[in-house]
Amino acid sequence: MTHEMPVRVYYEDTDMGGVVYYANYLKFIERGRSELVELLGLNQREMRDRDGIVFVVTRVVADYLAPARLDDRLVVRTAHRAASAVRWVFDQEVLHGDRVLFRAEVTAVCMTLDGRPTRLPATLRGQVP
Repeated sequence: MTHEMPVRVYYEDTDMGGVVYYANYLKFIERGRSELVELLGLNQREMRDRDGIVFVVTRVVADYLAPARLDDRLVVRTAHRAASAVRWVFDQEVLHGDRVLFRAEVTAVCMTLDGRPTRLPATLRGQVP
């Protein structure tokens, strides 16, 4: 499954050079992953409150390929490609039109609230390759 989410670049997203500040790409892709997780039928707040489990990002490999600028209309494309019992890997891109501006591989681990790795929720296990 691939999910696409539109994002508009606001003034607050830019740096002194008028381009999207590098850390904001991480915020954009976080939102994209959250949307995909919800589409797969998981509510992260309920997971935390009811089951005591959360997703924790443990690794990000990112490539900044070209800048986005104020008022650009972007698309965050998120796909999940692999999972183990506790780990989930996402491929994400931020695009402006057909041009890829940012690309990342993100690894998240399912953990208990006291910081121990735990199995992915059962409803998710059958949906992730």
